[in-house]
Amino acid sequence: MNIILFLSVVLSLLVTIIVLPKWIKKAKQIGLLWNDMNKYNKRQVAGSGGVVVVGAFILGVLSYVAIRIFILDIDTSTIEIFALLTTITLAAFIGLVDDILGWVRGGLSPRSRILMTIIAAIPLMVINAGYSSINLPFMGLTNVGILYALIFIPVGIVGAVTTYNFLAGFNGLESSQGIIILLFLSFVAYLTGSSWIALIGLCMVASLLIFYFYNKIPAKVFPGDVLTYSIGGLIACMAILGNFEKIAVFIFIPYIIETVLKVRGRLKKQSFGIPQRDGSLEMPYKKIYGLEHWAIKIIKKIKGKAYEKDVVYLINAIQIIICLLALIIFKESLFI
Repeated sequence: MNIILFLSVVLSLLVTIIVLPKWIKKAKQIGLLWNDMNKYNKRQVAGSGGVVVVGAFILGVLSYVAIRIFILDIDTSTIEIFALLTTITLAAFIGLVDDILGWVRGGLSPRSRILMTIIAAIPLMVINAGYSSINLPFMGLTNVGILYALIFIPVGIVGAVTTYNFLAGFNGLESSQGIIILLFLSFVAYLTGSSWIALIGLCMVASLLIFYFYNKIPAKVFPGDVLTYSIGGLIACMAILGNFEKIAVFIFIPYIIETVLKVRGRLKKQSFGIPQRDGSLEMPYKKIYGLEHWAIKIIKKIKGKAYEKDVVYLINAIQIIICLLALIIFKESLFI
């Protein structure tokens, strides 16, 4: 991997550093403000800051393509890169629409969200991305042919985009989870010989690192669905193009559990806790309808009181442990 290619990662980072504070200032001026639901006074915070992250990511990836073509004279995987960019852009657009409609007013209906996300999968479908030979239960390695493009790709994109948005609602949670997962998948891509996928993942990680600084407790900006949808879409794209779907599904275990718990609440129960005057959080329901609720309950048993940052740190620690387990479980396919 040529060191000059990392200029694309630096560009994504610098664009976020420069533009994000301006976005926060402008959001306050025009009233693009959302309530911080886990704060007692429901302080208002700039919304949809994910627009900046996605924009910085796209610029970084485009610069990566330009460096490869004009400086290194490499044009392999260019079609795949632009298919990925198109999918992420469409996912970001869907998320922005959902942000505009607002979760308080219901946002996009589940059916509309799924149908629109299927459209976001089309770029990867039309180029027949990934590998059609997959391991199926009781059947082993099986070539599913065109069914991979018609069924597995849209299912993967829709699943990752919609479920990544479920584990959210706490300052710094979505952005830090994105950093952990995408950094790990970039490492996996590098180990498995897909260094170009690793660089693309790092472009998003670089932008997210800056965003996290503004998004951590107490948040100055919220990501919005425009970012969560994009991160979910990028995770799926990296897994499909890098042929490490099994690893991606494994590290998505927290989101699978979160989805099951959300379905238990008929997708109507919110992830937020009930904020107290001292900044601590109480359980919003008698039952658990999200990993966030489970974290609040566990932390209260251990420390007596649960604070927002504790919930984020615990969920992140679980995600890191799962990533480390993935290295052990899938080591034969990684370290060859």
